[in-house]
Amino acid sequence: MENWLTDIMNEFGYIGITALIAFENIFPPIPSEVILTFGGFLTTSTSLSIFGVIAASTAGSVVGAIVLYIIGLQLDVSRLEKVIDRWGRYLRITKDDLYRADAWFDKYGVWTVFFCRFVPLIRSLISVPAGMSNMNVGLFLLFTSLGTIIWNSVLVILGASVGESWEVIIEYMEVYSKVIYVGLIVLTVFLLYILLKRK
Repeated sequence: MENWLTDIMNEFGYIGITALIAFENIFPPIPSEVILTFGGFLTTSTSLSIFGVIAASTAGSVVGAIVLYIIGLQLDVSRLEKVIDRWGRYLRITKDDLYRADAWFDKYGVWTVFFCRFVPLIRSLISVPAGMSNMNVGLFLLFTSLGTIIWNSVLVILGASVGESWEVIIEYMEVYSKVIYVGLIVLTVFLLYILLKRK
C-alpha cells in the first residue's frame, strides 16, 4: 500500500495529498502517517513546500471530517431511540444511557474532537459522534481544523527534517499507536467496570 500512496503523491502533488488524506479520514485503515511523512520528504526533493503540504493535507482532513459528520447527523438521538426500543434490552442500554452520553458530548464534545485528532484511527471516527450530537458546525470545524493542523504539521516537518529516512518516523508512529491503543483498552475496561459496579 505504501508504494501505491507514494506513487500517487509523486504524480499528483498537492491534489494527490488532499485526495488521499480525505480518503484516509473516511477509511481510517489507510495510514495518514505514511502520507504526511512522505509528503514532508517530498518537500526536500521536489517543488512542494512544507506549507503547501500542510495546507493540502489539512484541507483533505477537513473534507473527510465533514463527510463523517454528515453521516453522524443521520444517526441522531431520535433514530438511536428507535434502535434502543428494539435492541436495548439485549445490549443492556437504556434511553437514559443514551441521553447521558449525548449530554456529556454536548458539554465536552469540542475538546473531545480536538484531542482525538491526535489518536490514530479515532482521530477520524470522532466526527461521527460529533454529528450524532448535533455539535455546532462552526465549533466542530474550528476544533477539527486546529487539531488537524497540529497533527499534520508535526508529521510533515518530521518527514522533511529526516529526508530520505522518512520511513523511520513510521516505525516510531507504530509504537505511538500501540501505546495509545493499550491505554484506550485499559481505560475502556476501567469505565466498564465502574458502570457495571454502579448497576
